[in-house]
Amino acid sequence: MDSEHWRAVITAAQAGDRRALDELVEGWLPLVYNIVGRALNGHADVDDVVQETMLRAVGNLGTLRDPDSFRSWLVAIAMRQIRDRARRRTPDRLEEAAASDFAELTVLRLQLEGQRREVAEAVRWLDDEDRHLLSLWWLEVAGELTRRELAAAVGITRQHAAVRVQRMKERLETSRGIVRALDGACPDLREITGRWNGRPDSVWRKRLARHLRGCGYCGGTREAVVPAERLLVGIALVPLPVGFTLSLALGGKTAAAATSAATSAGWSAKLLGALTKPVVAMTAGATIVAGGAYVVTQPPDAPPPRAAVAPTATAGSAPPRTSAPPAPTPRSSPTATKKADPYGTVVDAVDRAPDPNARPAALPRRPESGITSTGGPKAVMQHRGDSVTLTGRGYVLVRWQISPGSRPGALVMPSWTGLKGKLFHVASGGWRRMDDPLGGAPNGYATGMGGPSIGYAVLPPGTQQMWQNEYFYLDGSVTLTQNERGCDYGLTVFPTNRDAVVEDIDQGPPQGAIRYGLVRDTGTDSAPVPQYVTRATPADPATVPQRSRV
Repeated sequence: MDSEHWRAVITAAQAGDRRALDELVEGWLPLVYNIVGRALNGHADVDDVVQETMLRAVGNLGTLRDPDSFRSWLVAIAMRQIRDRARRRTPDRLEEAAASDFAELTVLRLQLEGQRREVAEAVRWLDDEDRHLLSLWWLEVAGELTRRELAAAVGITRQHAAVRVQRMKERLETSRGIVRALDGACPDLREITGRWNGRPDSVWRKRLARHLRGCGYCGGTREAVVPAERLLVGIALVPLPVGFTLSLALGGKTAAAATSAATSAGWSAKLLGALTKPVVAMTAGATIVAGGAYVVTQPPDAPPPRAAVAPTATAGSAPPRTSAPPAPTPRSSPTATKKADPYGTVVDAVDRAPDPNARPAALPRRPESGITSTGGPKAVMQHRGDSVTLTGRGYVLVRWQISPGSRPGALVMPSWTGLKGKLFHVASGGWRRMDDPLGGAPNGYATGMGGPSIGYAVLPPGTQQMWQNEYFYLDGSVTLTQNERGCDYGLTVFPTNRDAVVEDIDQGPPQGAIRYGLVRDTGTDSAPVPQYVTRATPADPATVPQRSRV
């Protein structure tokens, strides 16, 4: 970035120039987003930490004496917010779900391949402290930061920073070897990972590293390993995601520029260029709606916007909720008008399994004219990327078949994309949940999720435990995509009708039900929606955020 230009912009913003402040936020928001995103690996808190960083920078801009030190000053603020967030974490929040894996976003948005992709995915295996440091070192080798700025942000000397970076690089190279090995076909490694839940952590990093050191198959490599810093040179910043939310609540004790911005009608359209560059609709003093991205400005006396609360329930947590939680509240002004309001609740926590003999509630009646499917009357989706588009008004059955015997581990959920109209999760059936015990199960299975002798299918944290048959009601059109990566699974999708749903959940198979089904439909727009649903059509459906915004 041209230092002379930014010196002039910062000086003008400090003097109260609103356009200069807009340009400042627009120009430096991607840097902050990349630092925080990598440090937290896309955790649900990323938006909040980015927002708090920009709030503090805008609010304290008047205290910055030297405009030339703005970048190191801003990076130091970001790192303090990251550390403050780590200190606030309580034991019951340690397993919170990521909003979207930043390693995966890096690969997709920068179209990384080969060893560059390997480096991005290896980040998942680093401890928090190493990942925080790597978020800065990555930008250093990419030409976005200097070593002096890195050391200042961490609060250590340049000599100490050199030692810390070298140790982090060693663990990163170990993690690259793990990523490479997991993509291979070592039978011994498969046996070791049979009970791994698919979530990278330091314990499994050390365990797998020991295997790599003693394994001729995994220890070898089919190509020369390029040092990480050479792979990262010149890689651009990961662009801000569509739907990224920035809410700048301007308090009374801000710098002159912030006060000027607060008393104006709102941010200029230029700021939205830092977001998704869509057509811009502006509402004076309220929400600026931009292709799914919300930028909210508030006067000093306005209440702060409510942020959606990340789900904290995990597989095996107790006690899980029986009913669906409240829908997340969008960060927007009460006076804002959106093109499509969110509706329904989101099933985003492990359900408490009903008693096997508990009869389901009555299933409300909804209008039915029939569903057409691009996959025909029975679409079978066995592989990552398989999809089916459903259109019409009526009921749809999604039947699960999980195969940890073929490949156990973390299960990447299917997603619903390009939704037009409404989609509800109305009932669960099939006579069992996938975690119900299977009497006399063959080949090492204890439940539909696997067993100790073959490994388990593991749900993402906060995900609802699916049943063998899951029923949905569609009024419009939507595409369902199989996102298999990790544990092997298949989906069979049938257009169906209400009578068939009632028969399944009320009666069960001829040999008798393991348990009756479960009705979720309220008969209104407050019925739950699937977790992984969006009206957008992302390049990779696997990146749909866990908490749906429809």
